[in-house]
Amino acid sequence: MSSYISSNANRFYTALESGYGKVPAIGSSARIPAVKLTVRQQQEAAERKDKTGSRTFAGRPAGGRRRTNFELKTYLTTWQKTAAGPGYGPLFQAALGGAPQSFAGGAGSSTGAGRVTFGAAHGLSAGQAVACGGEVRFVGAIVDTHTVQLNAPFTAVGNVTLGAAVTYAPATELGSVSVFDYWSPATAVQRLLCGAAVDQMEIAVNGDYHEFQFSGLAQDVLDSSSFSGGQAAQLQSFPLEPAVDAFDYTIVPGNMGQAWLGTSPTQFFTITSATIALKNELDTRSREFGSNVPRAISPGQRSVTAAFELFSLDDDATKGLYQAARQQSPISVMLQLYVTWGLRGVSGLHVDGAEATPETLAEAGPEDLFREALAAVRAETGLSGEERKN
Repeated sequence: MSSYISSNANRFYTALESGYGKVPAIGSSARIPAVKLTVRQQQEAAERKDKTGSRTFAGRPAGGRRRTNFELKTYLTTWQKTAAGPGYGPLFQAALGGAPQSFAGGAGSSTGAGRVTFGAAHGLSAGQAVACGGEVRFVGAIVDTHTVQLNAPFTAVGNVTLGAAVTYAPATELGSVSVFDYWSPATAVQRLLCGAAVDQMEIAVNGDYHEFQFSGLAQDVLDSSSFSGGQAAQLQSFPLEPAVDAFDYTIVPGNMGQAWLGTSPTQFFTITSATIALKNELDTRSREFGSNVPRAISPGQRSVTAAFELFSLDDDATKGLYQAARQQSPISVMLQLYVTWGLRGVSGLHVDGAEATPETLAEAGPEDLFREALAAVRAETGLSGEERKN
């Protein structure tokens, strides 16, 4: 006897498409911690003006143009640096357009003025991210092949070890992704969103958790129940879900991070909420003869907005923000959403033959111990259920 399907028996995967609507193969590493996927497909309703001899509507013919909208919400999670990038990386690439820039890390020397000198050629470019001690900064300028100036200084000064980082930057052209929506049991209806182009991306800060929201237009939505070969995605069979592998559900509390604001960036601890929104003003090639689904996407003028609320202090940094707002002067805004979890040190543990640090514990340490440390710090920094009620 059939029964209701649990909404938690749901797994999402996403991958970048090599061409618009071309569904790629996926593996277990493409899984993302999505909160909700909403898909709406409508057939364009052109008015019928033929004389039917009746006041009764005769219906619409099959095969009309289809418009597919989607909205996907996901949480920020920890990222094991052994992977090429986070699972939801393709969504950021689809929203921004640029290919991801990877920095493997290295040893260097950091100053309190935000200058980092490496022992070897760094290979970085302006705007690229670097990480150190659980902090993330961006390269503001290239001094020379061994030295960079950061947008804000690291807390650590002197000899430092920089960790891996991946940067997603804007570009003129945008790509598309496929989003796979699988359910248990396997006999339930499975869905596939192909040609998903991100029109809007929003990042919410200081909620219960750091949350990303992607919305836009897709070429088509397919399902395992009505699937037939040769549809828009050019598939001969509905893609099967990859073998379900271990998945890291460690998500980042919304209060964890750093905010650097101002004409001369200063760290603020008074942020109560913040949002960053990107809009691509997408249009689709959907009016062409011979197809009932879009054939390509066309991005318009990109706009990026940031909004934040903070408590006022009588310090120079807060006064500087107020003055910039009154004078409509541009300022620098950097919001770091990170997972150091307040872990200051590790003792009695070696990773790869070296004394463990919070960074090496997160990157290559025992997973059970890492999760235990996260749970302990979360208990110290978060609110219990009763405390939230109060």
